[in-house]
Amino acid sequence: MARARMTGESLVQAAADLADEVGFDNVTVSALARRLGVKDASLYSRFENARDLRVRVAVLALAELADHVADALAGRAGKDALVAFANAYRDYAKKHPGRYAATQLDLDPETAAASAARRHAEMTRAILRGYDLSEPDQTDAIRLLHGTFFGYVSLETAGRYRSHPRDVEDSWSRALDALDAVLRNWPPAAA
Repeated sequence: MARARMTGESLVQAAADLADEVGFDNVTVSALARRLGVKDASLYSRFENARDLRVRVAVLALAELADHVADALAGRAGKDALVAFANAYRDYAKKHPGRYAATQLDLDPETAAASAARRHAEMTRAILRGYDLSEPDQTDAIRLLHGTFFGYVSLETAGRYRSHPRDVEDSWSRALDALDAVLRNWPPAAA
């Protein structure tokens, strides 16, 4: 990458690409500098430290994932929306493992509020309105969905399901059927 083209945006994009290749935990300012064939000091004028670089990759990844999910959700409701959301989430994680790992970075509240994290929550709440859930059940359901999607995708991408003869796609489909059934039959709060 020529120096003239080293904008903050292009550097974050290069770092996101690097994350997909070598893992998000291995993205540092020094690693990015080596990748670009420049001296570390030239990048430290753009990033305070590795944490700053990783946060910027996380913000980029959250925006990309939100756009991917929003495209998948357009015009859908109920189970169709749930499946579209889940498949878009899983697809992004499999295509962009480093970026996906970045979406799990713990952001400070101000950065999280300014990032696409809010869009993710709004899209999930829109899906849940199709199941007629209100608070506090929506929050509980959001946590259930996130935990299920994150857990399944994390185990799948780590290769944990390879040794079992049951097709991973069949299990994923059944998990989504089960989530739909749970959301349609959400238990009432204890009195």
